[in-house]
Amino acid sequence: MMPSTSAAFPRANPGAVSRGPDPCLSETALINPVREAHEALVPPRVILTFTRPDYLLLCRLAQAPTTLRHIWGCEVRRGSWQDRPLTVVAPALGAPYAAVVLEKLIVLGARMALALAWCGSLQPGVAIGSLVLPGAAVPGDGTSRHYCAGEPEPDPVLYKLLQTRLEAGETPWQAGRILSIDALYRETPGLVRHYQEQGVLGIDLELAALFAVGRYRGVPVAALAVVSDELGDLTFQPGHRSPQFLQAREAALGIVLAAAAQWDGDHA
Repeated sequence: MMPSTSAAFPRANPGAVSRGPDPCLSETALINPVREAHEALVPPRVILTFTRPDYLLLCRLAQAPTTLRHIWGCEVRRGSWQDRPLTVVAPALGAPYAAVVLEKLIVLGARMALALAWCGSLQPGVAIGSLVLPGAAVPGDGTSRHYCAGEPEPDPVLYKLLQTRLEAGETPWQAGRILSIDALYRETPGLVRHYQEQGVLGIDLELAALFAVGRYRGVPVAALAVVSDELGDLTFQPGHRSPQFLQAREAALGIVLAAAAQWDGDHA
């Protein structure tokens, strides 16, 4: 137990997950996303990435043309996979930015979203070049709590599609909770120890917000994270240029693309 850190890092409570919109958060907002008259619709399947290298690789795989548009400054292209049209998006770095981009995409026709994220591992057994399938996101960010209470979860159908692909693949992976925070450079020893005790597998910047927006708006959202660095021994071990990371990232993109194509919600 770490009494000195408990106030700074509120203890996550898996039982606190709300299964619907929180009554305290149901009041209508004064500002809502709208589709402007000049704005074209987007394909209903969305894949979000948060780094330019991921985005460019995804564009190549999805054969997204060079023609693009911008949503809040974020690049958006139309691609396809297995004859299914896709919306390819990046880089939407950080919870507030990712949330506002997803909000706009939803009013432009997005009916599901899959995110390919990077995460730092908090547990010694979660290695660089492995994958994490988040089953819930601990809200250490400032955005997700404006949409829902508790730990937002991914859509179960999309989660299962990703899980099935992971089980059929060869890349090592684990399923579990992930922590989302806003401050990239505030991953302190106290924070790592605290969430290690909670069994949280990794740490990222966007997923709690994306899960929360999806649940609030009734749009399925799920994610797959590639472990890019390790913090489990309280030292920073970067690995985003390592061969094992690059190989895992390519495998993860293939899994996300296949899951997006397989999704058949509303016969999209």
